[in-house]
Amino acid sequence: MHKLGVIGAGAWGTALAVVGRRAGRDVRLWALEPEVAAEINQHQRNTPYIPGVALEPGIAATTDLAVAADVDIVLLVTPAQHLRATCEKLKRLLKPKVPVVICAKGIERGTSALMTDVVAECLPGAPLMILSGPTFAKEVATGLPTAITLGATDPELARKVAAAIGSPAFRPYVSTDIVGAEVGGAVKNVLAIGCGIVEGKGLGANGRAALLARGLAEIVRLAVARGGKPETLMGLSGLGDLVLTATSTQSRNYSLGVALGKGQTLEEVLGARRSVTEGVTTAEAVVTLAAKLHVDMPICSAIDQVLNHGAAIDAMLKSLLERPLRDEVDTGSKGK
Repeated sequence: MHKLGVIGAGAWGTALAVVGRRAGRDVRLWALEPEVAAEINQHQRNTPYIPGVALEPGIAATTDLAVAADVDIVLLVTPAQHLRATCEKLKRLLKPKVPVVICAKGIERGTSALMTDVVAECLPGAPLMILSGPTFAKEVATGLPTAITLGATDPELARKVAAAIGSPAFRPYVSTDIVGAEVGGAVKNVLAIGCGIVEGKGLGANGRAALLARGLAEIVRLAVARGGKPETLMGLSGLGDLVLTATSTQSRNYSLGVALGKGQTLEEVLGARRSVTEGVTTAEAVVTLAAKLHVDMPICSAIDQVLNHGAAIDAMLKSLLERPLRDEVDTGSKGK
């Protein structure tokens, strides 16, 4: 497992390319934009997506997907809503049995499909894994300590992949609960926007802690209904990722929520950004999936109403605070 292909040269894809080089891999990083590939190759920088970070020498950036796919391990780091289109292009390029590690966090809009469902449909037979957990790209790229979940149905193969990309500063922990890992990674982006709104509205640390705790309960309910394990959501890809993403302005989702809470419009915030804020599109997909599985997710539903259906923030907050009191611990998958 010497050759590593990273598909997507945004902040997270670039950081993972750095991780691969530090682990001694031959890294090929696919970029959509020629100017991004040129800057990486010529100056070991990716200014548009991860400014101020000097990349590891030897990362070979390319705009040729076939070059990036001719490897021993593939990391898929394209945005969640573009993953299907990318995999359709990859299906004719990948060698058989090459491990495909999904690094996008989201649920497909329109189908409510998890990322593994999308990739399995497009790349039948490929061994699939999920890389998910508390990771800010810039901290990973600069070598700060990071622990992350590597979910796979084949733990032996996952351990080989973990050994291939792991290092003292980047520690993948293997899990056999793919569903739990990817549900945690997807839904936390939606909840991070909600926590940002609480911060932007000046509703205090108590309010944010309440949203975090009750939001985690929603994640667990959805994951269990989809076949995941509750204990997975107490780990890196659940609680760990939620706390990181929903408490720091380094998070695109949290900072978007803060801006909304302070009165900016969604269009204003997104118009000033180059990178994708996954929670916006994921919110609608989460709510649709929850409805299919008969899981009540009032916080995610309220956030979706604000983001995608024009609801006023104050009305959304009022509706949540006026919900009937109930027992804290759910006794079934359809909690409230």
